[in-house]
Amino acid sequence: MADENNNQEAAVETTVAADSTSNDAGQAREGRGNRGRGRGGNDRGGDRDGRGRGRGRRDDRREEETGEELIEKLVHINRVSKTVKGGKRFGFAALVVVGDGKGRVGFGHGKAREVPEAITKATAAAKKKMIRVPLKEGRTLHHDGKGHFGAGKVNVRSAPAGTGIIAGGPMRAVFESLGVADVVTKSIGTSNPYNMIRATFDALVTQTSPKSVAQRRGKKVADLLGRGGASEAEAEAAAEAIVE
Repeated sequence: MADENNNQEAAVETTVAADSTSNDAGQAREGRGNRGRGRGGNDRGGDRDGRGRGRGRRDDRREEETGEELIEKLVHINRVSKTVKGGKRFGFAALVVVGDGKGRVGFGHGKAREVPEAITKATAAAKKKMIRVPLKEGRTLHHDGKGHFGAGKVNVRSAPAGTGIIAGGPMRAVFESLGVADVVTKSIGTSNPYNMIRATFDALVTQTSPKSVAQRRGKKVADLLGRGGASEAEAEAAAEAIVE
């Protein structure tokens, strides 16, 4: 009788131990499953959302840093073809002028198999090579100038208010992007848009303002403006009226 009781107690203890072991194993599996689901499901989604939000913030900052509004003008597109074994392979070259309308302008060209990609490359190149040109009263050039590149020669002249942009073709795109409202120009020689653009920029880089000349010579702007026979008061008034 005692032996039977001992056997029953041993069987119960074995059953309880087995149940506890299975429960522990099930909890461990469940915990591992939860961790796996956390990594593969909600946690990963949270990380993905966080990374997405981070990229969005970085893009916003980049837009804020370069958030200036630029005027982009497509001047010329050239299509070339290369004959290959299977037929013809076409390529495109784009010439683009970019400016902020406040005295900064640049040009660039890009080549690609598709027109949009060529324009994108040209625009990026133009933004990297922008120059600043001093403007008189924010509407015209301070003085006349000449520029040339290869067979292209251009003359640019300042003009009174209301004249408008007297220019054609590629030169008009440059002055519109620059923010010039009154100017008279003349192109002599080649009509190649690349050479005309480069000649125009050659004339613009030589533009100077009375303020920069006065600083370079260690004088006042009124001293420079008074050399034409104007009185000291008139020279002072003209110097104060100059807006670059």
